[in-house]
Amino acid sequence: MTHRRFCSALALILALTGLAGCASVPESSPVQVLREVSDGEGGTLPAGPVEGSNPLDLVRDFVFASGSSAAEHGLARRFLAPDAVEWDDAASLTILDGQFDTVPAAGAQDPNSGVTTIRIRGTAVGRLSSSGAFEPEQATFQQDVTVVRRNGQWRISNVPAGVVVPLSIFRDNYRQVRTWFVDPVRRLAVADLRYVPSVPARAQPARALELLLAGPSEALLDAAVSQLPPGAQLRSNAAVGSDGALIVDLTGVGDLDEPARQLLAAQVVLTLSEVNVARVRLLVDGEPLLSGTPELTREDVAALSAEVQPGADVPGVVVAGGRVRQLDGPQPSAPLPGPVGNGAYDVESAATTGDGQRLAAVVRMGGRRALLVGGGAGGAVSPVSLDAATMTRPSWTPTGGEVWTVLDGAVVARVLVDGTGPARTGQVNADQLTALGPIRDLRLSRDGMRVVAVVGGALYTAAVARSIDGEVAIRNIHRLRPDDLGEVVAADWRSAESIVAITRGTDMLVGQVSVDGLSVQQVLGNNLTPPLTAIAAAANRPLLVTDQTGVWSFAGGDQAAWRQVLGGAPDAVPLYPG
Repeated sequence: MTHRRFCSALALILALTGLAGCASVPESSPVQVLREVSDGEGGTLPAGPVEGSNPLDLVRDFVFASGSSAAEHGLARRFLAPDAVEWDDAASLTILDGQFDTVPAAGAQDPNSGVTTIRIRGTAVGRLSSSGAFEPEQATFQQDVTVVRRNGQWRISNVPAGVVVPLSIFRDNYRQVRTWFVDPVRRLAVADLRYVPSVPARAQPARALELLLAGPSEALLDAAVSQLPPGAQLRSNAAVGSDGALIVDLTGVGDLDEPARQLLAAQVVLTLSEVNVARVRLLVDGEPLLSGTPELTREDVAALSAEVQPGADVPGVVVAGGRVRQLDGPQPSAPLPGPVGNGAYDVESAATTGDGQRLAAVVRMGGRRALLVGGGAGGAVSPVSLDAATMTRPSWTPTGGEVWTVLDGAVVARVLVDGTGPARTGQVNADQLTALGPIRDLRLSRDGMRVVAVVGGALYTAAVARSIDGEVAIRNIHRLRPDDLGEVVAADWRSAESIVAITRGTDMLVGQVSVDGLSVQQVLGNNLTPPLTAIAAAANRPLLVTDQTGVWSFAGGDQAAWRQVLGGAPDAVPLYPG
């Protein structure tokens, strides 16, 4: 495959389907939404120029036709004049929010002359990289296209390099694929979002393998690694065997011990499961990668997924009136036993580890804040050596060995709790994040590879990079959907690929955003009284938000409105484990 064809194959994206997406490890339940934001025009791609089409409609149809990457955007090329300047369709791909205009450009020639300039005008939500990863950047977009009349018909004679396509067309024609890489510390598989054309389906396994061989995207650079070294490649094209299993034969992978082989198997099999490959015969230089296991399924490697969702029997907590209560299902129960629940401390926020065995609490002490760490469910807690005027609500790593909080909006602190001695404090290099403004909220993802942060009223995601010597840094920062979300108050992870945020706006009180910023959805807002102040989310659990009257719960499905679970508590802060 040439570089041009490879870029073209990766240059478009999937039909977004809300929270329910491709198969997940583990799976996440959908949240009912009111509407998809910027859900523009969709439908069937135009087959070609319409006889007698005017320049404005011609360019509009050209943009829609660009949704098909087949034959180097052969469908869109039907709109070009025979003598048109060569169009470099592999240079870049810009994604519009779906609502765009085609208007005469300033100073356009008189159409009666047979030449005119048409401007494509809209809002870009970002670009697709050459590796098939979406890079968010919401901004005003405009591009001029030259149109000429040939044999009585208008055709495009010159179009700038790159492809411009509305999101609605992507949603109809392309799919999201999670490629899987490795958390170098925990040695588990982590997901990295990419996008490939959905047609032809038979080409998707090969494209998914190309993405995997290319390594992590920029979003996870320096955070995730791969068991496939730069020189690794396929010995032959992936092919379906007589028994229906996909044969993948690799070479150049180097010497791998058994744990590394298991991780490599997880990377390949989990990635291929995203494109509906049920069984994989994974070989290295013609021999099975895992001796004794000639064929692998998703279930064989699912345990190596890094994302840890709290078990159904591990409750969340809610802090109200200075006391910590356990969440019994979506309902708050009596305050926890011990000092965090009996009023000995004035608790502001709290969170337990994913297994519920440890608890961290931010407490008010005069005009200052302190962090307490100890056993969960009301066990003994001890202060750690942190002191600040403000602290964000605690957030735990998947192992429960670290808890993070932000001091005075400027210092990201982590507390190491390994059970071998007193808790130790450390710092995260967050210079790139704090340079953007004060951090009001920060949550670790449940696979430990990213953070979502509210900084200066904007929503950001970033990677968590850990070095061999133990240093931790926040890298690869991206701002998500500023025009749609407006001023953000707080956010939480619904899954490793999905974030839920509350805002100060009236149009979208609660919004759900994909981790790469490609999609944004408005969650039903019935019954909520703004402003909202806190939110909690986890897979397969109801969303929880705090408004001016208390805590409300929304589970989606047939539920038509939010239900109040704790009244008279406008200061409440709910949090699910993690």
